[in-house]
Amino acid sequence: MIPLVTIGFGAPVSFLYAAVRRRSPALGVAAAGYGAGVIGTFLGFGSGSAAGVLLGLLLFVVTWWVSAAHALSARPRVYPRPDVRGQMNEQVVAMARQRRSLREAARKIVAEDPVLARELCIGRPDLMLRQFDDGGLIDVNHVPPEVLSRLPGLTYEMVDRIMQSRSQGGGFVSAEEVAVRCDLPPSVVSDIAEYALFIR
Repeated sequence: MIPLVTIGFGAPVSFLYAAVRRRSPALGVAAAGYGAGVIGTFLGFGSGSAAGVLLGLLLFVVTWWVSAAHALSARPRVYPRPDVRGQMNEQVVAMARQRRSLREAARKIVAEDPVLARELCIGRPDLMLRQFDDGGLIDVNHVPPEVLSRLPGLTYEMVDRIMQSRSQGGGFVSAEEVAVRCDLPPSVVSDIAEYALFIR
């Protein structure tokens, strides 16, 4: 809108900025052309002759309207619309990475201070009083079956086997042990390892 509201006199600066922003030689040439039009307008008005003033007036009108129309048509290239879908994807990826970092921090607490981990209810989304965000960890050794079923790749039958093995043989120490004791397919190990936690 700068060329329009400045009656064309702001066109050279406006197009020079656009040329630098987009690294566009064509817009740079346009800035020089509109600059020449503005200079010609002043020279024509200052010439004192009727022909000079008429030429200055013609340059003024042409520079004003052509630069305004050109600016409106060039705006989408200078200021392209944001990629909303791409921005949403970036936010989702950032959130997923944040959740992963929360899980890593929670695992560190479990390893260094199990008592604190129990107090924070890490891996226990079934406990209503929990306030600590562990990034979605699930303590396989303590959660009820409906929470255990949230682990990726587990069917209800697998959850039943895990619950039976847990009640008969005690808790687990790793996703690999769960797979061996409960006869789970190897593909499940990598699926649940990211979210499974084993607090004794």
